[in-house]
Amino acid sequence: MAVQSWFESLKASKKTALIQDGKRKIHYLFLDGKEMAEEYDLKTDELIVRKWRVKNTLGVLGQWQIELGEPAPSTVGALEPQLLKENSSNPVFMRKDTKTSFQWRIRNLPYPKDVYKLSVEQTERCCIVRTTNKKYFKKFSIPDMDRCQLSLENSALSFAHANNTLIISYQKPKEILTLEQEVLREVKKMKGSSDGEVDCKTQ
Repeated sequence: MAVQSWFESLKASKKTALIQDGKRKIHYLFLDGKEMAEEYDLKTDELIVRKWRVKNTLGVLGQWQIELGEPAPSTVGALEPQLLKENSSNPVFMRKDTKTSFQWRIRNLPYPKDVYKLSVEQTERCCIVRTTNKKYFKKFSIPDMDRCQLSLENSALSFAHANNTLIISYQKPKEILTLEQEVLREVKKMKGSSDGEVDCKTQ
């Protein structure tokens, strides 16, 4: 089963843990060279960041790609004032899960709730947000469901709208909930060094 094979690849990866700023930070290095970094809140055990980094064809590590958590603030605009900067009123898409749901927030969407239409596209394995006034359209996948090869269900999808923010929830299936509990158990077994005691090995 794909859920189990993903769990096995997590267990087989080279892992390091660090306790810092009230967070448990885990770094995974997979057999194929991919890297994944996760951050858990120490008090709630909630996963607050997951990001990936892969090597390009020349073997150079690329930028971290955020799968879950706040997008990193752009420093380019501050260093290069002459560059074009994204409008601050543009919609901002980010993922922030809860214990029971995958959840996304799209900020700066001022339209009333009845304008939004959400659906699941089975063949493309993605969720689609569109507005009846044709002002916004977004397709996004759920990497956790893809890794475990679980099918998407329309009935698991719901949304709310408040303060110009569209909040989309997809209820986690029991396979994902079980997997997350197993991963958390493994993570908690790891002895994490505290801030300042990190053994910085150079490659």
